[in-house]
Amino acid sequence: MEIADYIIADDKHLVELSLQGDDIAFEYLFNRYSEAIRRLLLHRSASVEDTEDLLQETFIKVYINLQRYSPEYTFGQWIYTIARNTHIDFERRRQDDLSIDEKFSAPAACTPSPEDNLINLQQRRQIENYIICLPEQYRQLFTMRFLEDYTYEEIAEKLNLPMGTVKTQIHRARERMCRLIRNDEK
Repeated sequence: MEIADYIIADDKHLVELSLQGDDIAFEYLFNRYSEAIRRLLLHRSASVEDTEDLLQETFIKVYINLQRYSPEYTFGQWIYTIARNTHIDFERRRQDDLSIDEKFSAPAACTPSPEDNLINLQQRRQIENYIICLPEQYRQLFTMRFLEDYTYEEIAEKLNLPMGTVKTQIHRARERMCRLIRNDEK
């Protein structure tokens, strides 16, 4: 295959070639997804070193389990799931390395003062006022994602929207919210 053929090949075709022993095809899959997976892991990990280790571990798992990939899902969804599970396993192993004292020591109790409670209440009301200023489509998505802690997948399912639409509109809602806050601070 020519380089140009690898570049324009879809994920399914690259997976098929990889399963037939074509290492260049797998390299193109790696190059196509490594940066997105790196960002995901960096967002969830404490250090760059951990992120790089988890990225390598993720792609090793992808390579080893490539025959288990089902075209029923996009390759991106499949690899994202592997990366997320790799991170979860990493966090569990890290917890196993903690001593008994570290695992079960209670955090220092910190109950907010009456002044802190008042400030928190005022901030919440201010945020609610900003949310009211958002267009309805963004208001609902912003509330579901940031106040009700729904995942993108849950939002897409509940609202019967494509995942890309949900991500784009949440990004736009967040941008609008930031503009509202910045304009109010001036």
